[in-house]
Amino acid sequence: MSNPSETSTEREVASQPEMWRIAMLRTTPDLLRVLTTPGPLAVVGCGTSWFVAQTVAALRESAGYGPTDAYTATEARLEREYPELLVLSRSGTTTEICQLLARRPPRTRATAVVAVAGSPVARSADDTVVLDYADEESVVQTRFATSLVAATRAALGEDVEALARSAEVALASPLPRGVLDARQTVFLGTGWSIGLAHEAALKLREATLSWSESYPAMEYRHGPVALAEPGTVVWIFGSAPEGLVAEVESTGATVVDEPFDALVDLVRVHRVAVDRATRLGLDPDRPRNLTRSVVLGHSAF
Repeated sequence: MSNPSETSTEREVASQPEMWRIAMLRTTPDLLRVLTTPGPLAVVGCGTSWFVAQTVAALRESAGYGPTDAYTATEARLEREYPELLVLSRSGTTTEICQLLARRPPRTRATAVVAVAGSPVARSADDTVVLDYADEESVVQTRFATSLVAATRAALGEDVEALARSAEVALASPLPRGVLDARQTVFLGTGWSIGLAHEAALKLREATLSWSESYPAMEYRHGPVALAEPGTVVWIFGSAPEGLVAEVESTGATVVDEPFDALVDLVRVHRVAVDRATRLGLDPDRPRNLTRSVVLGHSAF
């Protein structure tokens, strides 16, 4: 039975392991085709979906299916004439994605992943993958984004059930020391986890209005580490490069470097975002200045 005092975001965060299992069972032929057909692919999204696009692109290319580029919609280089385009939009109403689909080259086949069937993005694509089971009431994206990554990993042959079990452990375990009180939080990733590190930082900015940054792990040494000090938390997604943990700890900063999969670590960050927002008297379901979808008027162009 659900707790009536819980926010929608809390319920959606807690539901993620089950959503991943559904994603594994409902991997559609269209998603399987676009991810596993060899050849160039562009993956495009905005906001959270841009960071998910980075993750999906890195996973696919690492799996050996060909060059895979991730773009935010306004910067997509469609003049390269990709044979396949994968667009990501939870609401299916994002203006920049609709415009991108309208201007894509005639020979580029577009597949859309949305939470809402029949939405403008869904209608504009050649094929549509609907993750309606992972749709959300809250403005802040959590389970839609992670379910899309889980569906990608299932399509590429990974064991999503093991991920779901690990997420259940993470949801039931204490949060790492210092993460709820950090003055500055930095997320670092390598390979496919870089996109998730960027998304983790976005979640804290959106839900808690707090200072959060993200970098490829080795880039942190090239300048940003100058800001590390007591009160800084540096959270590493995936494997830490040799020597990085000791170097950061020498500044007095707290390092979170635990043996969770990066997608599971993102679930832990969702918990931090909700808890910190509540402590600060903020509404995690409706962050300041944000809406569920960015729909721009004609005057914006």
